[in-house]
Amino acid sequence: MTVTEPLLPAYRPHWWDQPWDRVRDSPRRVRTLRWLIPTLIVAIAAVLRLWGLDRPDDIGQFDESYYVKDAWSLWHLGYEGTWPSDGTERFMNGEVDAYSTQGSFVAHPPLGKWLIALGMVALGPESGWGWRLTTAIVGTLAVVVLMLVGRALTGSVAFGSLAGLFLAIDGLAIVMSRTALLDGILLLFVLLGVWFVLLDRARTQPRVLARWGPESGRTGRAWGPVVWNRPWVLAAGAAFGAASAVKWSGLYVLAGFGIYLVVTDALLRRRAGMPMWPADAVLRQGPVTFVLLVPVAFAVYLATWAGWLVTDGGYDRHSADDAPATGIAGLLPLAMQSLWRYHQAVYGFHIGVTSDHAYASPAWQWPLLLRPTAMYYRGTSAGEDGCTAASGCVEAVSSIPNPLLWWGGVLAVVYVAVRFVLVRDWRHGVVLTGIAVTYVPWLLYPERTTFQFYTVVLLPFVLLALVFALRDLPGTEDPTRRTAGQWVVTLIVLLAVAVSAWYYPVWTGMEVSYDFWRWHFSTISPSWV
Repeated sequence: MTVTEPLLPAYRPHWWDQPWDRVRDSPRRVRTLRWLIPTLIVAIAAVLRLWGLDRPDDIGQFDESYYVKDAWSLWHLGYEGTWPSDGTERFMNGEVDAYSTQGSFVAHPPLGKWLIALGMVALGPESGWGWRLTTAIVGTLAVVVLMLVGRALTGSVAFGSLAGLFLAIDGLAIVMSRTALLDGILLLFVLLGVWFVLLDRARTQPRVLARWGPESGRTGRAWGPVVWNRPWVLAAGAAFGAASAVKWSGLYVLAGFGIYLVVTDALLRRRAGMPMWPADAVLRQGPVTFVLLVPVAFAVYLATWAGWLVTDGGYDRHSADDAPATGIAGLLPLAMQSLWRYHQAVYGFHIGVTSDHAYASPAWQWPLLLRPTAMYYRGTSAGEDGCTAASGCVEAVSSIPNPLLWWGGVLAVVYVAVRFVLVRDWRHGVVLTGIAVTYVPWLLYPERTTFQFYTVVLLPFVLLALVFALRDLPGTEDPTRRTAGQWVVTLIVLLAVAVSAWYYPVWTGMEVSYDFWRWHFSTISPSWV
């Protein structure tokens, strides 16, 4: 049986949340709120990410020391140079050129490090402002893009802004924006790619239906059009290629949303009344979509290796010179053959990472939030270094997300999945696709050492699911129940803000008492400490 009606009535916009095509007819206060509220959210995100950005004042946050030093040598050499065993200490003491020209083996592509280097070039490598400026800006931009994605999905400025607010105040997003790691940069490019896919849908589907749909008069056609004019697919390919050039997990997003495009093209042809819609989408439009999406992604990815390709000192740079490949691979230039061998070595490294770590957390634990990552910890005793707390003082950074938003979002994912099965809402399908491509692949490597903070790329889709659930909560024609539902949504938002305010000191390395730090974790779960 096909369910054609939603279980809840459709969301009815408030006076300040009318569809975009009615903005000009809205009162001035409505038009003002529609740009003022998103602007305030972006400002909040920027302040939470930029305030005290140089705290902690060393590159000891998790693997930050590796990426900061690699980024600096990459900028000067075109590839990652090798640092001495005491390289971090020497870098912190101002000896930022202690690297050698010998290429270093690194496990991730260079784009994220190129971007981290921009901050150090702009503000210098002497403090956290330089190390973390790029990730702070990128984290703020991610809030902007998520609002655009949310608006494209819900058709609502209010709920698009709510998704952005949740990301702006979430601890995991804040921490990864204040740490010179790659995951926050990966997040931005993934969101950009998803937004471009939504823009393609909004542009392509009406055009195809207008020209080939039931109302066009061209009924009975077995085959539909092959659409080449899809600039947003090209843009999505570029964004997903950039994501893959930050971390290889971006390839799963590229593949997943490539499949999503083919599926939506098939459903579009079925909607237009074409009897051969499955074969039409897979065999005719599918190859065109592949050509529009994948080559540009590969070109962007390869371009980020330009420094390694045009110089001679990178790791494995000349590995193919003495033993060139044979067959088809032998037709490639030697530099490309060497790059391929380097990638084989990196792949072997990734699938074999099984080292023990106190804060390792396999992917099955992530929804339960069993082991958030301690990014940084520095404790001092009472009376030491100006500490006045009897229990001692702590400067700590934990990547724990806002627990209310995270657990509420996980429950909302279940709700959205059920709604998708019953109602088949394409918007829910986008959210579930995002969750699948950013989470499920990690379940395939249960032995690999992984960490909870990897979920920063998953986080926006969890928050979007939460927004959909909150959007449906007041969805009733009974005014009393509707008002009650709206108050519940308001209460949840206020509680989320309060929880973020409570955790903010331990997200940003502020000096607090040891008891204060411990209350934030052991009172809920001992595994959080």
